Amino acid sequence: MTSLRRRLLMLLVAATGVVWLCAVVWIYVGSRSELEHVLDTRLQEAARMVHSLVASGNIAAAATATTMPPGGDAGYDRQLSCQIWSLDGRLLARSSGAPPETLAENNEGFATREVNGEPWRVYTIVDPAKDVRVAVGDRIGLRDRLVRDLVIGLAAPAILVIPLLGLLIWLSLRAGLKPLNAIAGEIAARDGDDMRPVAAQAAPLEIRPLIAALNGLFDKVSVARRHERDITAFAAHELRTPLAGLKTQAQIALAATDDAVRNGALRQILVSVDRTSRLARQLLALAKLEARQKSSTAGTVNVGSVLRDAMSVVQTPDGVAVEADPDLDKLNVAGEAETLQLILRNLHENAVAHMRGPGRVAWRVLPDKNGISVEDDGPGIPDDELPLVTQRFYRGRTRSLSGTGLGLTIAQMAAERLGIRLVLVNREGGLGLRGALIWAQPPKDRRKSPES
Repeated sequence: MTSLRRRLLMLLVAATGVVWLCAVVWIYVGSRSELEHVLDTRLQEAARMVHSLVASGNIAAAATATTMPPGGDAGYDRQLSCQIWSLDGRLLARSSGAPPETLAENNEGFATREVNGEPWRVYTIVDPAKDVRVAVGDRIGLRDRLVRDLVIGLAAPAILVIPLLGLLIWLSLRAGLKPLNAIAGEIAARDGDDMRPVAAQAAPLEIRPLIAALNGLFDKVSVARRHERDITAFAAHELRTPLAGLKTQAQIALAATDDAVRNGALRQILVSVDRTSRLARQLLALAKLEARQKSSTAGTVNVGSVLRDAMSVVQTPDGVAVEADPDLDKLNVAGEAETLQLILRNLHENAVAHMRGPGRVAWRVLPDKNGISVEDDGPGIPDDELPLVTQRFYRGRTRSLSGTGLGLTIAQMAAERLGIRLVLVNREGGLGLRGALIWAQPPKDRRKSPES
């Protein structure tokens, strides 16, 4: 795993090294140009000095004016060489360090020549009146040595400073990352049930978005765990009742000597089994909806076909008539057949389960063709409870005691998954409940669909 501290250290040290290297190159280029100008100026001044001595007739003194003393090789100021030539080509005098070969031609001014295989920089003064040519030069190799010494003087401290700079950067990073380490230590010290938000007031601005995201995650986990606890507690409570009833009715059936009593106990066992099975099925459906990711490959399904499949698994009580509009078979919607069936099954099961005697459950296409509706002849829902019935485990005051409070919750969650709006209203005159499923995009009439 890559260390952020190590990564920042390497980046900062590398960046510092690159900046230092660029500075050395820049100083090298600039210094070489300035040095060339300064040394050329010194050549020119030395040549003029020698020429002035020659003009005064003191040729011997002129020849020794730039001479390097024996054994002296300490400074550049003593490395100049001088030659005095007559215009007819005779060498009149030269300094002790000057080569015997001519340093310059007849042209006056600066020139770069190669003498004995070594490059020289030479300045020449031609004086026709005195019949002399004065040439003063120095080796270009000496100039390169000066520049090289300058660069070494700049680079050598870098070799010593960069390790020290790396240590200082490491210590700075360690101090700068202390808030992050403190937050990590705080979170590591918590137990698994501690979902309190991390305090972000004292944290640096750069890590506040991370803390905010972490607190958001804690909040989501806390809500999810609270939901799990609610489901577990409710399931334990709801299962306890039918299981106790099963045990009681089984004991009655075993102890009964009257066939009527035994048969009544067995029927109650069937009722308890059905209630338990429904609760288990709805809990599994709820968990599946919460865990499932939204599919991006949803196809087209026929509403009438899915509705028939949903109604086939719901037991219809005696005296309850179920009607389905034939136009439902003409509607095609985009979505997942399994999720749509879950919606329709729970709505249909909710409608037939809360009937109080004979009545009718009717499925119809809405007049504007943008959805479908289901109506029952049950007691309806008090208006103040309509916003609450889609909450988990809410059964209300007037609904059947056999309900689990999950049917409409599952229908609402599944509808949101498919982008469908679920609307619950009481029918006029207190004749029951009406539920409508409204699609964001109107369903297609199969008679007009090019796919049909």
